[in-house]
Amino acid sequence: MGTRFLPATKAQPKEMLPIIDTPAIQYIVEEAVKSGIESIVIVSGRHKRAIEDHFDKSYELEAELEARGNEELLKTVQSISRLADIYYVRQKEPLGLGHAVMCARRFIGNEPFAVLLGDDILKSDPPCLKQMIDIYEREQASVVAVMEVPWDQTHKYGIAAIEGGQRGGRITQLVEKPLPGQAPSNSAVVGRYVLHPAIFDLLEKASPGKAGEIQLTDSLQRLLEQQPLVAYPFDGMRYDVGDKLGFVQATIDFALEREDLSDAVRQFLRNKLK
Repeated sequence: MGTRFLPATKAQPKEMLPIIDTPAIQYIVEEAVKSGIESIVIVSGRHKRAIEDHFDKSYELEAELEARGNEELLKTVQSISRLADIYYVRQKEPLGLGHAVMCARRFIGNEPFAVLLGDDILKSDPPCLKQMIDIYEREQASVVAVMEVPWDQTHKYGIAAIEGGQRGGRITQLVEKPLPGQAPSNSAVVGRYVLHPAIFDLLEKASPGKAGEIQLTDSLQRLLEQQPLVAYPFDGMRYDVGDKLGFVQATIDFALEREDLSDAVRQFLRNKLK
């Protein structure tokens, strides 16, 4: 619903809020493409048609840019519609992440698949998802990205208990947003998963959990009873762009990495912080 970004999200999807000049969801799609993914299904809801339009071909805009001789912008616009084969499924009600994943079942079939959450922009080289796919192929087990968070923040995340207390390795328990002081570790699940299709049968039988939603974490806990689940300790920068501070942090960091903005932004920050 994007309520944390109202009124900006009253008429546009939060996933389309730009980090400088690129919508947040485009960074997610680009990570998938760089990881070798060729077909993507975006699970969205009402009032999110702008996402479909963004990844579609724009004949009028391309013709205008070509007429103006703006080859650089033309290539940028054309590259967006060529990123991957993108399909769309609507989640008719906001019934939770587990339910959203279920909405894509017919698209995925009986194959392993990746889940990338639109609020989490992860920066690493190679991409986080590519590393997770490599682990899945090597271990033949579902993989969940985790990173350490402060103990007083564990109630905001799904938390993984990992064999031997290590950052990586086999997961022994998953808890969705544990009460303060009851987290089994401070290894938080971040928005990347590579999953075995067996998760679908568990999601189909799942009962509502936290906030009355179908939680993916709950079904992953039951998956542990059938097959191993591996934690991937993500090592890089994670931006929660569904949070105002995370959105600002991402904007500043991305600006400082751009040749056309870095010097001016750095000088602006120095002046402001004096």
